[in-house]
Amino acid sequence: MNFVSWAVLASSSFNILDYGAAGNGETDDTEAFVKAWKDVCEATDGIPTLQVPVAKIYLLNPITFQGPCKSEQVNFELKGTLMAPSKDAWPSDNDKWIQFVDIDGLTINGGGKMNGQGSLWWKGCEEHCDHPTALFFHNCNGLHLQNTKHIDSAKNHISINFCDDVIVSDIHVNAPEDSPNTDGIDISRSTNVMIQNSFMLTGDDCIAINNGSSYITIKGVTCGPGHGISVGSLGEDGQFNSVENIYVSDSLLKGTQNGVRIKTWESGYGYARNITFEKITFEDVKNPIIIDQYYTSFASTRENKETGIKVSDVTYREVNGTSAGENVITFKCSEASCTNIILDHVDIQMSHPDDEPKVFCQNVIGKSKSVIPIVPCLSEF
Repeated sequence: MNFVSWAVLASSSFNILDYGAAGNGETDDTEAFVKAWKDVCEATDGIPTLQVPVAKIYLLNPITFQGPCKSEQVNFELKGTLMAPSKDAWPSDNDKWIQFVDIDGLTINGGGKMNGQGSLWWKGCEEHCDHPTALFFHNCNGLHLQNTKHIDSAKNHISINFCDDVIVSDIHVNAPEDSPNTDGIDISRSTNVMIQNSFMLTGDDCIAINNGSSYITIKGVTCGPGHGISVGSLGEDGQFNSVENIYVSDSLLKGTQNGVRIKTWESGYGYARNITFEKITFEDVKNPIIIDQYYTSFASTRENKETGIKVSDVTYREVNGTSAGENVITFKCSEASCTNIILDHVDIQMSHPDDEPKVFCQNVIGKSKSVIPIVPCLSEF
């Protein structure tokens, strides 16, 4: 390496230990990260990289890594462990732990871990409790999140919001099956997102695709335990919501409460369309295929219920495996109907051969080919 290239490398790498981080899991290292990030974000040589060394635990209070940065690419090299404060020490006015905001070309990698210390938060919580999100991305275009571990978030582990051109790969999310609201990844108002080759064990949705999202690809994901892979919920509080162009493939769901699910509120309006589930395998999943347009028990207040969330152009292709519950295929659609629902080579057997599979159809129009169990409400093609 000549002197010039060495100088570029040296000037573009910022080691958190050089900024006073203790990395002992007890000392608050937040200020060191704030100072280091300021230098990283202002750097212009090479690819500015914040280095978080291995074999250390960095206690971080709620923090925002704010952009925009001067360089077109920025790297957060996480090799150690970031640890959230305990519930007792949590600042009361923060609903997010680690935020990355307005940063284009951000890469987070390194094989390190983010520990949300969620166990105390979960106690006494049934659902929809006011807990902090662990990792939140807002307006980070060209984001790459890869080779990281995310454990025990107080609420959802990762949120991707208002982002375009995102790749998430080779991550591992882990929280107990009974931990409330601990979604793996929540996507909202984002486009061109790829999630691939990852493992998610959670107490809620492994992945939830929410309002304003389009061109989302999920491939090679193993999910379970958890609540499955979901589109929605959509239309809460009578809102207009939309999701379209979703492709989920080559994924395994094991022991989840649901398999692949579309869930909408009766009172909302908008659409969920052009959604494909292909080459999906279920192992002991309780509700393998489900469209639920009555996600809550609240009755619709809209006068014209035909203007609800319109679900259309949904395809299930080469979907197979076993169901641990009797409700194998459920299409519980609203009066607006689910249209162009296609089942093509679907084979779901009961985990216990003596159990009888159930298929439920309501307000659904579509076609089927080579489907077990038979779905009588769909015409054959």
